[in-house]
Amino acid sequence: MKKNITINLCGRLFQIDEDAYELLQNYIESLHASFGRQEGGEEIADDIEERIAELFEELKANGTEAITIDHVKDIISRIGEPEQLTGEEEGSERTDENSGKHSTAQDILNNVRARTAGKRLYRNPNDKMLAGVLSGFAAYTGTDATWWRIGYVLLLLGSNLFLGPLFRLLHLGGFFFSINMTLVLLYIILAFAMPEAKKPQQMLEMEGKDVTPQSLADVVVEDKQPVQQHRGCLGSSFSVILSIIAGIFVGFAAIFGLILLVCLLLIIVSIIIVFTVPSAIHIPLPFDINYLNLAEMYTSHPWVVAVFIIGLLLTLFIPLYAIGHMLLSKSGKIQPMGVGQRILWIVLWLAALFSMIPSLIWVHEQASEREMAHYRKTHTYQGVVMSSQDKDFLRQGDWKLIKAENCAHLTYSGEHWSGDPNARYLDAWNGDCEEVYQVEHTGQVEPGIYRLDCLARAEGPGTYIYAQADKLTMFKQIPAYGNSGGEFVEQVREKMADIQIKDSVRKKLVSTTTFEIMGMKFHINDYEENNSKSMSDYFGEGKGWSLVSIDSIVVYNGSITYGVSTDAAFTGQPCHAQWFSASDFKVTRIGDLP
Repeated sequence: MKKNITINLCGRLFQIDEDAYELLQNYIESLHASFGRQEGGEEIADDIEERIAELFEELKANGTEAITIDHVKDIISRIGEPEQLTGEEEGSERTDENSGKHSTAQDILNNVRARTAGKRLYRNPNDKMLAGVLSGFAAYTGTDATWWRIGYVLLLLGSNLFLGPLFRLLHLGGFFFSINMTLVLLYIILAFAMPEAKKPQQMLEMEGKDVTPQSLADVVVEDKQPVQQHRGCLGSSFSVILSIIAGIFVGFAAIFGLILLVCLLLIIVSIIIVFTVPSAIHIPLPFDINYLNLAEMYTSHPWVVAVFIIGLLLTLFIPLYAIGHMLLSKSGKIQPMGVGQRILWIVLWLAALFSMIPSLIWVHEQASEREMAHYRKTHTYQGVVMSSQDKDFLRQGDWKLIKAENCAHLTYSGEHWSGDPNARYLDAWNGDCEEVYQVEHTGQVEPGIYRLDCLARAEGPGTYIYAQADKLTMFKQIPAYGNSGGEFVEQVREKMADIQIKDSVRKKLVSTTTFEIMGMKFHINDYEENNSKSMSDYFGEGKGWSLVSIDSIVVYNGSITYGVSTDAAFTGQPCHAQWFSASDFKVTRIGDLP
């Protein structure tokens, strides 16, 4: 069943089916194109158009209700083709008298010219795997599209298999990558730049055939595909492979489109929430929109925020629209995009991208500066910016920070001598041994003679424990055992061995025996039998901890200050340690004043 339409031809109304209308329209357009180049040609074309209307009127008078394509073809044959009417066929076929004198290169050039003579380059919609670019070149050159596809794939794989190792050997990996990307981008650009042969006239121009009413009728009536070529076994196999690849590409495009849709919806919802709900509310988002603080920034810089939001939404929406349009056109529900429409969407997408990126950078920088200012305000202790863990430890221990330069951190946890992974202690690190660190604590004591004990370790020399009383400063260097061994583990082992020997003589149970170091009591079975504690593992390696003591600290004025320092200006010795640790400071009264 065909659809009939009503046309107005020279002031007369006629019923005509769609195929006949398309053939008639092409014929009239060709008449005006042919006669338009002559003086008075438009009047001749109008007279012929009037004659066609008279012939249609005769058919209508004879009882014809609707003009069919057969009627149109008969009228065209009676009137004649535009080339016959204008006499353009004269002299159209001439031979070159010197054709035998051409060189081989000229023969090749003539062959190429012969293959492309009278043709226009289009994307072929009737023989395409992706966009019809390669089949369009095949139709333009009069060759098989299969060889174009095989050559393109081999060019991609060949650059990967053969040129890739050579480029990597020459440290040209980026250039090798650019070759593959260039080939892919070139195909994409051609897919947008080359027009698609949609109309019958374009199909004929693609193959280089004369655009005549008869050839147009063949395309319209028989739905002929002028460039469809017979494929052999190789071509059929390659076409199947490319069809599978195209199907996979469409599948990935659909998945990517779904991801884009979800991200776009989440971002829209997030932006709405940010501008309508207090910013303190946090929801999981595809990007840290709360960190950007767009609602607050909009009050001071509305244009920048508006450009960023619009650019971001368009950057996601345009590829989503393109993927959806492609899927619908593949299913036959809508027509594919035209070249102009594709170029317009590409220009809009690039404009959105290049407006979104600088505005995003600016918004991010502003958010980073605001976040850093807030961090300095909340993480500053005694004039030094530090982490909340460092700040809490120093504040709770009443430590006074004298210097802190080139220090990656001021305290640490995880390698305490006790094996407790949560125990925090004084610690500083610098890979170039350039840390300048000094921290001290002042306590009130009764006048007398005292001893300072602590557990400490260092990666190298130059780190000191010190004690001050009555303007007298005493130093003790931390032994540099690094991260293993240490004197403390040796003292523990000696104490354990001594107790075990005594208990074996006394025939007492080892599990009931304890010993004390620095006022801390230890049970032997903690290190021999109880595997639930990690202290035995740490004592096995030592972790570099040593017992550091300063004796005979004479205190007259009732206060003692102790701490740790790597400052050469204070200790008198340069620091050659990348890091140090100090923990469990203890002051013990060992005697009275004389």
